[in-house]
Amino acid sequence: MNEQLYDNSADEQMVEEAFQHLLNTYLHSKHRKKKDLIVKAYNFARQAHKGVRRRSGEPYIMHPIAVAQIVSEEIGLGSTSICAALLHDVVEDTDYTVEDIENIFGPKIAMIVDGLTKISGGIFGDHASAQAENFKKLLLTMSEDIRVILIKMADRLHNMRTLGSMIPSKQFKIAGETLYIYAPLAHRLGLNKIKTELENLSFKYEHPEEFQQIQNKLAQTEAERDVLFDEFTAPIRKKLDQMGINYEIKQRVKSPYSIWNKMQTKHIPFEEIYDILAVRIIYDPLDTNTELTDCFNIYIQLSQIYEAHPERMRDWINHPKANGYQALHVTLMSKKGEWIEVQIRSRHMDDIAEQGFAAHWKYKEGDDNNDEGELDKWLMTIKEILDDPQPNAMDFLETIKLNLYASEIFVFTPKGELKMLPQNCTALDFAFSIHTFLGSHCIGAKVNHKLVPISHKLQSGDQVEILTSKSQRVQPNWIDFATTAKAKAKITAILRRELREYQKNGEETLIEFLEANKLEETSENIDKLVKFHNLSDKEALFQAIGKKIFELGTNDIDAIKERVSANSTNWKKLLSLPFGLNGKNKKKQKEAEEKGFAPIEKIDTKKPITLNEDTLQNHYIIADCCHPIPGDDVLGFVDDNNRVVIHKRQCPIAAKLKASLGTRIVAAYWDTHRQLTFLAQLSLKGIDRIGMLSDVTGILSKELDVNIHKLTIEVNDGIFEGDILLYVHDVEDIKTIKRNLQKVPGLTTVARIE
Repeated sequence: MNEQLYDNSADEQMVEEAFQHLLNTYLHSKHRKKKDLIVKAYNFARQAHKGVRRRSGEPYIMHPIAVAQIVSEEIGLGSTSICAALLHDVVEDTDYTVEDIENIFGPKIAMIVDGLTKISGGIFGDHASAQAENFKKLLLTMSEDIRVILIKMADRLHNMRTLGSMIPSKQFKIAGETLYIYAPLAHRLGLNKIKTELENLSFKYEHPEEFQQIQNKLAQTEAERDVLFDEFTAPIRKKLDQMGINYEIKQRVKSPYSIWNKMQTKHIPFEEIYDILAVRIIYDPLDTNTELTDCFNIYIQLSQIYEAHPERMRDWINHPKANGYQALHVTLMSKKGEWIEVQIRSRHMDDIAEQGFAAHWKYKEGDDNNDEGELDKWLMTIKEILDDPQPNAMDFLETIKLNLYASEIFVFTPKGELKMLPQNCTALDFAFSIHTFLGSHCIGAKVNHKLVPISHKLQSGDQVEILTSKSQRVQPNWIDFATTAKAKAKITAILRRELREYQKNGEETLIEFLEANKLEETSENIDKLVKFHNLSDKEALFQAIGKKIFELGTNDIDAIKERVSANSTNWKKLLSLPFGLNGKNKKKQKEAEEKGFAPIEKIDTKKPITLNEDTLQNHYIIADCCHPIPGDDVLGFVDDNNRVVIHKRQCPIAAKLKASLGTRIVAAYWDTHRQLTFLAQLSLKGIDRIGMLSDVTGILSKELDVNIHKLTIEVNDGIFEGDILLYVHDVEDIKTIKRNLQKVPGLTTVARIE
């Protein structure tokens, strides 16, 4: 915030009009009319933020008012939430304390405001992620009162709407954090409209050119979609009128972010996205008891007009999604030969789809009774994760993110009990969802009466029986088999507990051994051993010794010596067992030093960096995970050694960094002059014929003068598939290569892949 006095009448009028609009919205809602409390909170917040402006130049009080407006109008909460929204920055940005808020507005509002206040200090340690710490505090309070996270979503939405006034590095940090955590969280809470807007705004700031291109193409194809919509829905309207149902039919146009995401994952252009248009039918039940049957009756009538896709029916009516969403999704073939998804839902279901759990949980002021349901189950899972201390901030965020899954499947226990799990979950996930003991002793499963390994991916409708053994122990590679937050958190906790045991036993054994061999237990001797094994610290050494003791099945010193080497009397030989060397990072650092790499002494993350031939060769590092090339939207990350690593903005690793270590993000822009070349990979697919490979290599080598680094080709049943690794100067080279290759007869797909 910037301290500037504001006392002109235009500002006063703007603030008063905004607050009056908020009051009017509240007074027209279904909540109790506690107008006086809201006015009191507004006056308090206005006085607290007096004389302060946002970076955009407007009075700071406009932000709390805007957040309260979203809370009231778009999420549908009442006076407690509106007051907390108006006060949410008071404790963080002024001299008032949580105790002051409690004395004036009561414990409930104070607790919510406290949950929304950023913290100082460490949950994860001195050098940890402040973002992760604040998010953990938010979740801790959320598990007590869901309104905390709902107000936070409103705060984040307004910050995203006004992100244009921030410097680029802050834009990337906030947009990245929003896409990584807050958009999935909005989805999990059923706030579909907010989730979509958060995704689109993040996309707009991270990839402005692509965002604008998709917006333009959506505008260009709007008239065509309108005609298709009118023609497709005309017979549907006629049929619904005959049924005597009161209804509303809407277009649902795929969001720019969803379109771009599909283009990236499927490697297809905008023109090949066929589900941009969907149709939504919202009906009022004929009777209070016929809400569900009316939905299926509408589907029956629709299937008499159009052919339904047999594998694309989704019954979220009888089995609501974990976020409370209910609807019947069917895909119908239009008269023009296009598949169109139709979503059928009642007015009540539509409210829940738009407002999520806020529509379920209409808080009455002073009433703490909550309905049990999927939200309670989810909050219990969050509590379990929070109760288990996780020292690594990145792991914590990843674990929470895993719990914000988007798609669910339904599986059955041997007794026929229905369980809801995330898509792509495994038998191991299912075991941990039942009980931690079952998961930790799982040796396999029977899926539909067939024996499968714990890594087997489950499908909707599977019946699963878990097989266990008392001798089974959790293995480190189980982390790779687990996809749910609960399973990963439990596996990690068990492994950490084992490591603590290893460390304790290893330390005791080493001390005993040193004493037996009349060697001093000094830090110098311990450090020598750590260095000798290229381990990170003495804790890692103790763990390695303890693990080896466990593997050998004894902690008797003489027995260990005998099993390692019959003639071993040298204590170094005993401890020269392969504890798991960790010298890769040192090797990489040494290689960089030999190349003459020199990190810049001090990086100012507020100032964008320029990527040219000199800086790329001498100062900045191209990330191995995503291999950005000139023309890609990129950013820099300042690592622990003050080196700047360049990532694509959409790189999964960069996404985690933006969400957990966002203060180290720096804006980066290309200024290369086609002097350097970079490796890029293309995937080719088409119908095989004689001369296909010759045509492809001819265009690359002879026409375009491109240097091919690696080429792999495979033909199966007449289908030609290949991957080409080649050297290019920039993204424009890729576009030129793709354009030329797409002219090759029979070649149907040319896509750049990571």
